Amino acid sequence: MSLPPQLLRALENFRDQAKDAIWALSSCLCQQTPKVKINGRTFQIIKVLGEGGFSFVYLAQDEHSGRQFALKKIRCPTGSQAVKEAMREVEAYRRFKHPNIIRILDSAVVQDPEGEGQIVYLFLPLYKRGNLQDAINANVVNGRHFPEQEMVRLFKGTCLAVRAMHEYRPGTPRSAAAAKNAAAAAGNNSNGTAGRSQPAQHEEDDDDDERFPQADGDAEGGYSYDGPSASQPLVSRQNRLEEENVVFDGDEELAQEQGQGKPTSEIVPYAHRDLKPGNVMIADDGKTPILMDFGSTMKARIHIENRSQALLQQDIAAEQSTMAYRAPELFDVKTGVTIDEKVDIWSLGCTLFALAYSHSPFENTQTTEQGGSIAMAVLNAQYKHPQSAYSQGLRDLIDAMLKVNPAERPDINEVIARTDRVLQSLA
Repeated sequence: MSLPPQLLRALENFRDQAKDAIWALSSCLCQQTPKVKINGRTFQIIKVLGEGGFSFVYLAQDEHSGRQFALKKIRCPTGSQAVKEAMREVEAYRRFKHPNIIRILDSAVVQDPEGEGQIVYLFLPLYKRGNLQDAINANVVNGRHFPEQEMVRLFKGTCLAVRAMHEYRPGTPRSAAAAKNAAAAAGNNSNGTAGRSQPAQHEEDDDDDERFPQADGDAEGGYSYDGPSASQPLVSRQNRLEEENVVFDGDEELAQEQGQGKPTSEIVPYAHRDLKPGNVMIADDGKTPILMDFGSTMKARIHIENRSQALLQQDIAAEQSTMAYRAPELFDVKTGVTIDEKVDIWSLGCTLFALAYSHSPFENTQTTEQGGSIAMAVLNAQYKHPQSAYSQGLRDLIDAMLKVNPAERPDINEVIARTDRVLQSLA
């Protein structure tokens, strides 16, 4: 008798978690620091930073340079299809370029040393202040709350990152900038001068330049390179080609949608689909929110033509989107409707509520302690604001986003405009 797919995934996930836990435990007992070798470089695994699904995030340190990174490890036990799905996350990181969106430093796909499928590694910046959920937890422990102005500013930065996704235009700005940079480089070389593009082009860098991280923990999401290796990418293309266990690393979907790098004015909205405090890092300046974790990201507008497609979208949402922040239309997907980027607006409402009151609007005493259903609370928008000193404008902003009917929710530009009005009232 065959097991249901969801149960199989759960069993595989449990097996992988146990495998990583045993690895970490054995390393501690032996008083050894676990290491991984990726593309010719050795990294020490200092500790686990987080886990979820088939992935673990580690604090990793380059043995040669001493630089530290957040190393995301995604197990792909089911073969090439799982690798392709994992690489969609890599492509999403490279697709969106914005000061409030994390920048991937590099990636690699290698054979699992135990011979069971492949492993995708993502090298990401390390933000020492953690994420907004960490800040919420600290507030609970210390019996405090965010000052309203600080909280709303963090929320606005998160909204700006979301707008970059909802208003994404294939081929711009990156492809246009890449063409300009290439032309500039060609012009320099024709004069016998080798060099990179002028500093003015820095914010519109091409993909290869992303491998040269910026100042440690800055808003662009990078690291500084000092010393002799300053001109070297984190993981060189040459090493990729020479390393036998690298089986795939590409940006197939990204390359296809950007075509030949010709800019287009057509907006192709993408939805994050798992917006929550835990997926918003805090930059080292303590003020800049950095949106991350694009494993659930997809093109926003999906028309549901039949029951089979509806059930598929429900399953995807159940697997990839956190229940307490998931939009109601993803709990009970109807046929004949179009799911769109308004799912993120709902999640933003839940996120702002959590920043204000330290929990999602649908994680309350009734749902967490009295056996109530989070799904039913979401579907009926059953929540209420706790007593607080926060302004009525903030409460109204949250309420505007938490409308069961997606058509009644504001779009991201209206959310930003409303957020600005709240900030102005607090000045």
